[in-house]
Amino acid sequence: MASSARAGGRLTLWLGLALVVILADQFTKTLVLGWFQLNDVRPVTDFFSLVRAHNTGAAFSFLHQASGWQRWFFIGLGLAASAFMVWLLKRHAGQRLFCFSVAMILGGALGNVLDRMMHGYVVDFLQFRFGFLAPLFPGGYFPSFNVADAAITAGAIGLVLDELLRVRRAG
Repeated sequence: MASSARAGGRLTLWLGLALVVILADQFTKTLVLGWFQLNDVRPVTDFFSLVRAHNTGAAFSFLHQASGWQRWFFIGLGLAASAFMVWLLKRHAGQRLFCFSVAMILGGALGNVLDRMMHGYVVDFLQFRFGFLAPLFPGGYFPSFNVADAAITAGAIGLVLDELLRVRRAG
């Protein structure tokens, strides 16, 4: 019984982390929606700007020009993936790096799902420009992103690291 209670407490911790990501993501997006008009750009440094962009597609604006069905597809996909991630957190609540990573992805996924539900698009506002990216992205501008996307990326990196460490321990 004690290990079940401990696992439940850990699950609460991981769901709390996901909630913090959602709140930070939605707070920053609310600020951007209030302070910026669509396509506004405010340079911060020579390689970083705050912008307001709307993405109706997925990563790198994949499917952004579809006829609107993608909104509901990505909402459904995000909710299904979120349910699976909650199950993973419950099942592996004691694996810290793994659960940290999954919680970051969960928070990011739900942050973007909320955008799609409320606005029909995801609000992006962080824009980086690096000359060496010019062969891949026009002008060297990496596609704009947001706090949710950053959390998803951090979580993905954490999952790769967790797996590498697991394989190393097993070997």
